[in-house]
Amino acid sequence: MTTTVDLARRFAALHTPAAPLALANAWDVLSARLVEAAGAPAVATTSAGVAWTLGTPDGDALSRDRALDLIARVAAAVSVPVTADIEGGFGADPAGVAETVTGVLEAGAAGINIEDGTRAPADHAERVAAARAAADAAGVPLFINARIDTFLFGLGEEANRLDETLARAAACLGAGASGIFVPGVVDPATVTELVKGIDAPLNLLAGPGAPAVAELGALGVARVSLGSGVASAAYEVVRRAAEELIAGGSYGALDGGLPYGELNALLQG
Repeated sequence: MTTTVDLARRFAALHTPAAPLALANAWDVLSARLVEAAGAPAVATTSAGVAWTLGTPDGDALSRDRALDLIARVAAAVSVPVTADIEGGFGADPAGVAETVTGVLEAGAAGINIEDGTRAPADHAERVAAARAAADAAGVPLFINARIDTFLFGLGEEANRLDETLARAAACLGAGASGIFVPGVVDPATVTELVKGIDAPLNLLAGPGAPAVAELGALGVARVSLGSGVASAAYEVVRRAAEELIAGGSYGALDGGLPYGELNALLQG
């Protein structure tokens, strides 16, 4: 029987620039099974997609219990490791983050993303340390991907942003993070400096216009995520189909949709 410890070790081993881990983030059981069926060696959840499908906005509006319930459903539905986006930790303080991580492990996840947002670097590091302590107490080598939002949110002076990011990354790694996630940057020059300055697997957020996974791997990136991009694209099909139907009575937006039988079969057995 595969244990959470086994899954966590397998997940950690997937982080290599020679063949970057490419994650098309899922938000429910069916999207997770589609990702697994495509050959993905792991499934990552998107906090935005999870929040949207449960009827709340992204950004710490979703309750911990509802998030953990969905994470458990996804982890039970696939055989590959699952890494869960837990936003800022679903807790008001480090102790709350520890409770969340205990729940994540009970749900069967092998990794987490935890973001700093606009929190002070020391606060984020304390949350990472609490997450690591909870994982250690459970005896699981949880892969903790510490997200740093300096570039995504344009925090601080642009001239100092790289140095600030590297300082935050060092603090997170010192607190027990396994990897560093820096969304909001894909230009090769900055990526190269991030790789040089971060002594851990680097995760980037990609989408249209970003370098291909292989190109990012050549720069030293170990993990590439699509974040909320797949969910956003799916919802755009919903909007186009509705607008086309209501405005013109036509159905072109439905071209290329997956067959009913194929989708239904993914949830059988």
